[in-house]
Amino acid sequence: MPSTLTVFPAKPITSITTISQFPENPKTLILQKCKTSKDLNQIHAHLIKTRLIHNPAVTENLLESAAILLPNTMDYALSIFRDIGEPDSSAYNVMIRGLTYKQSPHEAIFLFKKMLKASVEPDKFTFPCVLKACSRLRTLSEGEQVHAHIVKCGYGSSGFVENTLIHMYANCGRVEVARRVFDGMSERGVVAWNSMFSGYTRSGCWEEVVKLFRRMRELGVGFDEVTMISVLTSCGRLADLELGQWISEYIEENGIKKSLALMTSLVDMYAKCGKVDTARRLFDQLDQRDVVAWSAMISGYCQANRCREALDLFNEMQKASVEPNEVTMVSVLYACAILGALETGKWVHFYIKKKKLKLTVTLGTALIDFYAKCGSVDSSIEIFTKMTSKNVFTWTALIQGLASNGQGKRALEFFYLMQEKNIEPNDVTFIGALAACSHAGLVDEGRSLFVSMSKDFSIEPRIEHYGCMVDILGRAGLIEEAYQFIKNMPIQPNAVVWRTLLASCKAHKNVNIGEESFRHITGLEPPHSGDCILLSNIYASVGRCEDALKVRYQMREERIKKTPGCSLIELDGVVHEFLSQDDGHAHLKEIYGGVEDMIKRIKSAGYVPNPADARLDAEEDDKEASVSHHSEKLAIAFCLIKTPPGTTIRISKNLRVCTDCHNATKIISKVYNREIVVRDRNRFHHFKEGLCSCSDYW
Repeated sequence: MPSTLTVFPAKPITSITTISQFPENPKTLILQKCKTSKDLNQIHAHLIKTRLIHNPAVTENLLESAAILLPNTMDYALSIFRDIGEPDSSAYNVMIRGLTYKQSPHEAIFLFKKMLKASVEPDKFTFPCVLKACSRLRTLSEGEQVHAHIVKCGYGSSGFVENTLIHMYANCGRVEVARRVFDGMSERGVVAWNSMFSGYTRSGCWEEVVKLFRRMRELGVGFDEVTMISVLTSCGRLADLELGQWISEYIEENGIKKSLALMTSLVDMYAKCGKVDTARRLFDQLDQRDVVAWSAMISGYCQANRCREALDLFNEMQKASVEPNEVTMVSVLYACAILGALETGKWVHFYIKKKKLKLTVTLGTALIDFYAKCGSVDSSIEIFTKMTSKNVFTWTALIQGLASNGQGKRALEFFYLMQEKNIEPNDVTFIGALAACSHAGLVDEGRSLFVSMSKDFSIEPRIEHYGCMVDILGRAGLIEEAYQFIKNMPIQPNAVVWRTLLASCKAHKNVNIGEESFRHITGLEPPHSGDCILLSNIYASVGRCEDALKVRYQMREERIKKTPGCSLIELDGVVHEFLSQDDGHAHLKEIYGGVEDMIKRIKSAGYVPNPADARLDAEEDDKEASVSHHSEKLAIAFCLIKTPPGTTIRISKNLRVCTDCHNATKIISKVYNREIVVRDRNRFHHFKEGLCSCSDYW
């Protein structure tokens, strides 16, 4: 049977510009019709042949096409420039602008210096180009030299030049000099105002932005979209909802809601001002949403501590096929860290590697923090060692992560190593280092670090540092010294400091100072259930059962309610929430059946329920059931049912782990041969083979 040949239509051949008639003034042809490097070669050859190449205006057009308009033709532009016998300022301007635009600001500054050496007089178009190069490199000294040339050449009052000067100084961190230039301008258009707004925004001078905008309105100067974006950013940072809403109304009244950048800034402002639901309504109304809009909304949820909604929105973003960027990833990792969503965070890490995203300082630090807050400190260290660039925040994240996971000595090793690497610790680093001393029981080391803060690093201790010292002394059983330390503090101790001492009194059965601590706490803020329970437990620990019951009775009388325990776990990328006495979970019957079996097994291994940790309103015969239904026990039972034997169980809890759950979890880890990682309000507990990393002190 003869075969049939299928005939396919030929592919169209891409046409190449041909020059049939070269115009006398070839500017339009060069700048608009020249689309490829082949076109450029052809036009260049024709200009040489017709000797038009010697016409400076024509050569300038050719240079502009090669240096600015076409991609990957900068080397060609440089070869054209070198062939010009005596290039004038226009030719230099094109090349300086092209080099700056094509990410070669070093070469742009070098060419400017060559221009001066060749005695070619710069003009008012030269200086903005070279100032932009200085701005990109943040080379203040070169920028100041250029400024001197501007004054010398008499262009100091040119608005175009002054606007670029403002931008350069602000970008180089000299916002006060930028403001002097701005104030010295005879006429200030909206571009000058926006340059100043941009400078303040870049330097984090949010209040100055708001003040300047108010001044702008007083003077009756018109503003544009760029202005409003800067001001909305500042409103978000300052939580200035009033001004932000005024701009929102202005946008509505003037019908400029079509600008995606402006509406995204509005979403961001409302989210940062705590109006997350308003931000979400605006977000949902956007006709199109780019990665910036998605990132702003996800970040807004994170800042409002609505991390589950942040992850839900991230899932929607993926369904919408919008590629996340670094900002998105940092927010998502933060949400995963707060929720203890290890698997979701691991997926984000995998995505970063798959897309070959650069492990910047910000992204790397977010990954370190995420893994540490999920109890995977080895992964944190692995990320840390792979990072080529680290700042003080990176080191601090690792030190705090190690400290909170009970690896105090290792945290201090990194603390001293960072100083060997000439990275100076900040006040937050010292909080991490002092916490490490506390968890490792290094009292003398803690005292030394506390003194070193102000003596060697000129860091004035804040209330958090004093709190850490109280914890160090209290954990070590030096209750009297901790008490005197508080009494001698140069700043007013807050309830947290006294609460830290109260917890130490509970651990070391010190009734007198415990009572004193409790009186100070209740004098500073309304009675809290946790404080009352600590005091009650102190009484119970020394056999003063009547006093213990009296405290709990007063809690009932004064209607002091215990904050409901809430535990979170992640299974197969889904975060599950469990509440104490939970009666609304989808797998309720299965969970309570699992709890019953679990309690039976650990009782046979020596577990004795502690009725003191039962809910306050529980009847005597209901107290054992009450403690068995604490949120972390429900979470553990669910994980034992739903995960294969040997799988590590990870739980995040909103409250401090109670004594009963701590004892139960130790036995569960041994009976079921599971490693269980619990992150409570204060620290991590790594349970394994019947032991806990906190050594039973938390």
